[in-house]
Amino acid sequence: MAMLTAKLSSPATNWITGGHSSAGARRSAPARRATLIRAAAGSYADELVSTAKSVASPGRGILAIDESNATCGKRLSSIGLDNTEANRQAYRQLLLTTAGLGEYISGAILFEETLYQSTTDGKKFVDCLKDQNIMPGIKVDKGLVPLPGSNNESWCQGLDGLASRCAEYYKQGARFAKWRTVVSIPCGPSALAVKEAAWGLARYAAIAQDNGLVPIVEPEILLDGDHEIETTLEVAEKVWSEVFFYLAQNNVLFEGILLKPSMVTPGAEHKQRATPEAIAKYTLTMLRRRVPPAVPGIMFLSGGQSEVEATLNLNAMNQAPNPWHVSFSYARALQNSVLKAWQGRPENVEGAQKALLVRAKANSLAQLGRYTGEGESDDAKKGMFQKGYTY
Repeated sequence: MAMLTAKLSSPATNWITGGHSSAGARRSAPARRATLIRAAAGSYADELVSTAKSVASPGRGILAIDESNATCGKRLSSIGLDNTEANRQAYRQLLLTTAGLGEYISGAILFEETLYQSTTDGKKFVDCLKDQNIMPGIKVDKGLVPLPGSNNESWCQGLDGLASRCAEYYKQGARFAKWRTVVSIPCGPSALAVKEAAWGLARYAAIAQDNGLVPIVEPEILLDGDHEIETTLEVAEKVWSEVFFYLAQNNVLFEGILLKPSMVTPGAEHKQRATPEAIAKYTLTMLRRRVPPAVPGIMFLSGGQSEVEATLNLNAMNQAPNPWHVSFSYARALQNSVLKAWQGRPENVEGAQKALLVRAKANSLAQLGRYTGEGESDDAKKGMFQKGYTY
């Protein structure tokens, strides 16, 4: 009992409730909550909450075009283009100047090069996004490297100098950030790799919030393997449990973050495919067990699924209300048709932009639970999984 009394009268408890003064006792619940939010994330707290809510707005999701220059080069080479800055700029200009995109897209994750680029007419890409009420975001990690002492696993680098980078990105107009690490089921995953992923994400999230950027928290559980969907569920629960433990330890404001999880599916090489309904059931089970309702948005990655697959699975998850905004943050599942339509030719830009709007609208409908899959092309149904895929 003495220990309990000590806990209840601790300085931390006084800070939360406003102490034992009558003024603190009379404060309304919303006022106390606002105080808690500001204390948890510093001077940017209100802005972080507002940004997260804007990205997690009904019928909208994220366009992820934060591929590194090397990965962007792979995309360009698939249509016969050289990996030059001019070609990367031309492709990203096509995407970011698509009229009407803001109806379906609430945020765009950019690579550092793109954040500082402009259109060929001299308009900053950041301003192109803002004109359509699309939040500019920025990839801030420095990529995956081998994790010594693990089972051939990786860890994500980039914490050194992160605070100053985030501050500069904020000045340039970015308002949210992305940090991707991965967990491999065929590699275990080892307890070391899971802990490293969770701790790195939590440190990044705290640093991003301290500099005004809403952190997207992304521990991608790779599709590689022939395991059953139950195995993916078990691993996902373990990973997200660790992630939220360390997010809390680092005093990260949950109302000012977004998540970018993998869907809970069987391994890509498993002999039996799962239906969208099964994927929705297992994925939502994992989220309900591990993710607090304070988190505003769950922005799923596609992870090599076909364009149609990713959209059908998202739609299945939105057939009933969820405590969070359940949406998308797709790269290949939004861009594959666009690249094929463009082929690097100026005369194809309009057609490619129409292809982008088709995919963006399909996923917007899926976020609202209204996607039917009617009229989709065979190309859109082709899977894009690549074993050992790197970004």
